[in-house]
Amino acid sequence: MGAVMKDIFSRVRKSGGLTAKTEFPVTLGWLTGQFLVAMPGMVDPRFTRAVVYICSHGPSGAMGLVVNRLFGEADFPMLLEQLNIESSFNTPEISVQFGGPVEMGRGFVLHSCDYLREGTTRIDDSVAVTATVEIIQDIANGKGPERVLLALGYAGWGEGQLEDELKNNGWLTVAADEDILFDSNLDSKWDRAMTKIGISPAMLSDTQGHA
Repeated sequence: MGAVMKDIFSRVRKSGGLTAKTEFPVTLGWLTGQFLVAMPGMVDPRFTRAVVYICSHGPSGAMGLVVNRLFGEADFPMLLEQLNIESSFNTPEISVQFGGPVEMGRGFVLHSCDYLREGTTRIDDSVAVTATVEIIQDIANGKGPERVLLALGYAGWGEGQLEDELKNNGWLTVAADEDILFDSNLDSKWDRAMTKIGISPAMLSDTQGHA
């Protein structure tokens, strides 16, 4: 494991980002539960061709998770080791994704609503988020949700910041799709999210407005 990954996982272990009592605030309405899709002219390289699932959006700002980018060389066995969780023959192969550049020592699990426990917050009728170590233990034991996306870090916007980026044609807003959200084929998500609104990615420019 490289030095950067050791530092990141050390922060996961020490920061309390995955704890038994983590509460996840969700503001319903606005763009909560939708996709942000980066326009071709996105100037921030961290969000080039990014698809972001908005977990919470309200007057005070927004929070979301990038859903189409891996977290460097990190993998699930590394995370289990750093959290002192034993794997089993039921442990699934899941990727560790880059949720965003903010607090990359914090972990979040987006998942289907067949799994609900203390510390789980439902975002809509089909998607929930849990940020506790118990869900990692359950996943490792083969008792986790049917559909899972595990991410370290998140994308955050202050009051009015996301609205300004939308006005400046940084993002498209697209109705979220579970099949895109939880698909393991990360490279196809940006194109699929674009075509979901009937627009070919090849036809887009950085001067077009948002949906």
